[in-house]
Amino acid sequence: MTAANPVRVFIAEDSALIRDRVAALLCAEDMDVVGHAQTPRDSIAGILAVQPDVVVLDVQLEGGSGLEVLRTVRGTEPGIAFVVFSNNAAPAYRKRYLGEGAERFLDKTAEFDQLVDAVEHASHRPH
Repeated sequence: MTAANPVRVFIAEDSALIRDRVAALLCAEDMDVVGHAQTPRDSIAGILAVQPDVVVLDVQLEGGSGLEVLRTVRGTEPGIAFVVFSNNAAPAYRKRYLGEGAERFLDKTAEFDQLVDAVEHASHRPH
């Protein structure tokens, strides 16, 4: 990843506090946060409009689930990578999201420090 060609990231997260924290973390690593949304519908529209390299996706969004976002976007734009970042880290969630095509599934509580690395790897760019 180079500053001239940063990884472009969209954040689908219903908590403004978490969105801001994730954006600050990614921007500090020279990634470009190109959009964010808190509902499934706004997330899908935003992701398809800006075509990010990677989406950081929460399991629970305002008024729906991240699974709807993952399925819809992957069905239309399979080249967009997803890193699921959630407090709902039960094995059943991990299995379902990874089975639907997410690159990684991280627990916000225990794996926050792995987010930058997960996004870089999901972007499929040399590090």
